[in-house]
Amino acid sequence: MENVGEFKMQNNDLWQILEQQIRANGIAIDRPKGKAHPRFPDLIYPIDYGYIPHTRSADGEGMDVFLGTSERKQIVGLICTFDGTKKDSEIKVLYACREEEIQTAMAMLSHPPMHALLVRRQSFP
Repeated sequence: MENVGEFKMQNNDLWQILEQQIRANGIAIDRPKGKAHPRFPDLIYPIDYGYIPHTRSADGEGMDVFLGTSERKQIVGLICTFDGTKKDSEIKVLYACREEEIQTAMAMLSHPPMHALLVRRQSFP
């Protein structure tokens, strides 16, 4: 896939700040696994998707989160998206995601004109 990239980052302060937001505010799932996207009914969410309440991202909404099924409840990475149609970028937090869930989220977000970059967490507490 030409429009997919991966970057590995170890900055523990970033991960700790993001995890503190989840501990303090939780995760609200507004698009559960199996639900259709509100504007694209053919796009079905393969993983629970929501946001961190009481936070704000570039679009003015809460920070986006893919919530996986791993027993290890922590952030495993981020997906940065760049949308050529909307002409914007967003960051999606990957929380408790197994490898196959990470790859599924990347596949969902990696279709032209959308491009995605995976930022993996390198060290875990």
